[in-house]
Amino acid sequence: MADALSLIPAAVLRNLADKLYEKRKNAALDIEGIVKQLAIAGDHDKITAVINLLTTEFTYSPQANHRKGGLIGLAAATVGLTSEAAQHLEQIVPPVLNSFSDQDSRVRYYACEALYNIAKVVRGDFIIFFNQIFDALCKLSADSDANVQSAAHLLDRLVKDIVTESDQFSIEEFIPLLRERMNVLNPYVRQFLVGWITVLDSVPDIDMLGFLPDFLDGLFNMLSDSSHEIRQQADSALSEFLQEIKNSPSVDYGRMAEILVQRAGSPDEFTRLTAITWINEFVKLGGDQLVPYYADILGAILPCISDKEEKIRVVARETNEELRALKADPTEAFDVGAILSIARRQLSSEWEGTRIEALHWMLTLLNKYRNEVLQYLNDIFDTLLKALSDPSDQVVLLVLDVHACIAKDPQHFRQLVVFLMHNFRVDNSLLEKRGALIIRRLCVLLNAERVYRELSTILEGESDLDFASIMVQALNLILLTSSELSEIRYLLKQSLVDPAGKDLYVSLYASWCHSPMAIISLCLLAQTYQHASAVIQSLVEEDVNVKFLVQLDKLIRLLETPIFAYLRLQLLEPGRYPWLFKALYGLLMLLPQQSAAFKILKTRLKAVPSYSFNGEQLKKTSSGNPYNFLHNMSGGSQINEDGEVALDRGNSLNGINFAARLQQFQQMQRQHRVHLKTQTLKNSSSSSKEAQRHEEPKQPQLSEVNAVAPSRSSKRAQGS
Repeated sequence: MADALSLIPAAVLRNLADKLYEKRKNAALDIEGIVKQLAIAGDHDKITAVINLLTTEFTYSPQANHRKGGLIGLAAATVGLTSEAAQHLEQIVPPVLNSFSDQDSRVRYYACEALYNIAKVVRGDFIIFFNQIFDALCKLSADSDANVQSAAHLLDRLVKDIVTESDQFSIEEFIPLLRERMNVLNPYVRQFLVGWITVLDSVPDIDMLGFLPDFLDGLFNMLSDSSHEIRQQADSALSEFLQEIKNSPSVDYGRMAEILVQRAGSPDEFTRLTAITWINEFVKLGGDQLVPYYADILGAILPCISDKEEKIRVVARETNEELRALKADPTEAFDVGAILSIARRQLSSEWEGTRIEALHWMLTLLNKYRNEVLQYLNDIFDTLLKALSDPSDQVVLLVLDVHACIAKDPQHFRQLVVFLMHNFRVDNSLLEKRGALIIRRLCVLLNAERVYRELSTILEGESDLDFASIMVQALNLILLTSSELSEIRYLLKQSLVDPAGKDLYVSLYASWCHSPMAIISLCLLAQTYQHASAVIQSLVEEDVNVKFLVQLDKLIRLLETPIFAYLRLQLLEPGRYPWLFKALYGLLMLLPQQSAAFKILKTRLKAVPSYSFNGEQLKKTSSGNPYNFLHNMSGGSQINEDGEVALDRGNSLNGINFAARLQQFQQMQRQHRVHLKTQTLKNSSSSSKEAQRHEEPKQPQLSEVNAVAPSRSSKRAQGS
């Protein structure tokens, strides 16, 4: 200290701490001259003493003017040292860096000025302090004083120039520093960081692309900044990196894919678009590297397919198609279960487009990796069944495609139909709103006859008689009206001449017994008119209820459609089809005379020309037992169900035992009547108890109970 005081005149030291800048500047020039002479003499010990004096007595002084003087003095000393300044930087730079955090903004300003002058002298030699300088500049870029910010920007540009021309800069040491600051929200700091990333990426010898995963998330975070300028800078930097990725033979796609997947779900539209664009390029370029990330990528793509922004939707759909077209081996990190899980989760999306693509993925996986998918069937089956209630017809049709693809195997086919029936049973709205669509589509995909046989088998043993009746009525209406079931209708028309038709007829008959109108419709379709007449004759009072009449009304109207054109033409040959007339007149007798259906059927029957009737044959059809008519024919022959002459086989025609079928129908209807009475009694009992709770405590009269019962019975009868 004493040596330094003897080297620097007291007046110079006094001026160095003066409040006037000019005096401090002149004092600094004197110090520069003194240090220069010492450097020429090679007296570095004295130079060290001078630097220590400036540091301890000035830069660390509690007086602001002393600190300002110390900073300008250290810069002057560095200028005086010129080429020999490098060996003293360990003493000079730390005090200056310390001043960057000074409470006085003017001191911070002069610290920037001092380090700027020092850097100009030593250039690349001060790279050893780069991390500390970068940290200080990062803070100063957001300084509250505009002058300090301006000075820091000048210093920043100089440091960038020095770094780009230096071969001593260590990117490995710098990246952790950059990564720590990438999520800072201050706009000035963000501009500072993007500026450095861009500059370093422009240096050929610095591999910023290799470290991109370390700061990629931060750049994406800046895309949603409120400042347009920052968003532009971040986007420009990302675009440059994406171009480098396209041209680079070696890229770490995996780590970046994880970041992009997260950013694709950003609430910011621009961030989502950029992320999905990157994912699109990665899918095209990544190859095998991306196989472990397919599920995550799919999880990002599917929601974007339904994005409100059209540009995002377009890129997402293109990416989805690219990803689906890729070939992968389940034995090589391709996780079928993970992708199925994503697709299953997206079936709950509120957006139709996303649900549709999730189902397309399930179909793709089933077609490519069927065995692997079936291992996860229990995980997705319930979700697929619930999806049948989706409000979108397109989604429901695709769900059925998936179900049909699964049901190619017999055990899965049976499982599908059983679960489908269960869903119809517990969810009446599904049957009402989607039942026809579901059944018709499955008939197209899985063979209509196979589907109807399986449904019939299940319904035959159905314990819930109300549901069985409703289900059979629904299936019957689909059978009579759907174009998809035309082959079944044709086969049933051949029931009396074709063994396959007969077998199908018998198979459906057992479950169709749950509904009188369904059986009658089946008989008319199969041209078993004699049996239709027998069924109609067997109906009792309880069977002909409001529900029955409503269904009968539908049937009469269906008889006027092209599907029953053959039946209407057969009316021109009453001698050949006498039982058809008796069946139709039987239906006519059941209809109220004032109903529209009565008038329609009556008009149709009246349209038959009178010359076509053979009175004697029609008279014979009035026998009490319709099957006894067979024995009234001359020559021991008989008229079979559709009027053709066949050998006498008693009550068994063409292999069909119609007498046994009639007993089967009557037995089932008895079960329904018992069930209806039981339900009526329960309803009457509960109504009586309810009335007792709300009325005066008195014994109800029998007439009151009887007044309630018919009303309840009528309502239940309508639902049988």
